[in-house]
Amino acid sequence: MKLYPDKLEAHLKQKLAPVYMLHGDEPLQIMEIGDRLRQQAKQAGFLERQVIVVTEDADWSAFREAADSLSLFAEQRLIELRLPTGKAGRIGAEVLKQYCASPPADVFLLITSAKLDRSSTNSAWFKAVDSAGVTVGLWPISAAQLIVWLSQRLIGVGLVADKKSVALIADRVEGNMLAAKQEVERLALLYAPGELSSDQVLNAVSDSARYSIADLSMAALNGQGVRALRILSGLRDEAVSEVLVLWSLVNEIRSGARASEAMQAGVGEAAALKSAGVWQNRAIPLKNALARHSAEQWLSMLSACATIDRQIKGQASGSCWDALEALVTQLAIGGDALMKKHPKIPV
Repeated sequence: MKLYPDKLEAHLKQKLAPVYMLHGDEPLQIMEIGDRLRQQAKQAGFLERQVIVVTEDADWSAFREAADSLSLFAEQRLIELRLPTGKAGRIGAEVLKQYCASPPADVFLLITSAKLDRSSTNSAWFKAVDSAGVTVGLWPISAAQLIVWLSQRLIGVGLVADKKSVALIADRVEGNMLAAKQEVERLALLYAPGELSSDQVLNAVSDSARYSIADLSMAALNGQGVRALRILSGLRDEAVSEVLVLWSLVNEIRSGARASEAMQAGVGEAAALKSAGVWQNRAIPLKNALARHSAEQWLSMLSACATIDRQIKGQASGSCWDALEALVTQLAIGGDALMKKHPKIPV
């Protein structure tokens, strides 16, 4: 069965499944939940541990032998199977299906995997694992979830922080859960238990935030101008290609322009978004942006995208990063308006 991370403890109080699979692109959660499952397996008597990393087809023979062999040191064993690529391959798919059809009673299997694509989660081998045991998908948490997570972690080490202090930490570690964990541990070492001030946070917490291109477009669409500009700066510092940054923004702006023109022609908002090919997970942010911009403004931003494209190719003068900053600001106008940096942008 599929299980959400926050439901794991309640599940473990009821039973221990023979197979668990952790998959996703959030290494801290995979590490911590993996540790929790190892602890539970040890308590249940699975004392011997063997780790098998699958990087090629031949490695599946090692897994098959480990699963079939008798233990020399313990009656019950923990086998950790690691899939760094998230791909089982043809041979691995058959091995996992056969194993999950009748899991050995003396083996506790813990599979950890990189992020799985849709074809993998729809595959017969993944469904076999899910049917025989438990699968847990682990993804980077949102900014709002990070605030709650940090507050709980700080309380766990005896520190009480107000909303401003927690927000400061979140800004500096967003998208990097390992850094967030390390910063909480550092604060616990630096300061005695009790209240934590924003000045203490500023002095102690380094800027370890990591952002994705999707974070940028979502922040801009939602009118979070300050955050969008901070994300853009972070992407530039990480040497993310300006082509990819522009591509992400163009997709959203083109959808906005199509939907806005349809609405101007009398089409309802839902139908306009559908006709523009907007996916459900982007509908709300784009609705927020549609409320701030007219069809003419969307077309103006599309024109700006064309200019930035020429700048990237060296066919137009000016800095493409400065132009991207102006474009992000324009797209986000109408939200948290710290837009004084570009007062001449037309709205």
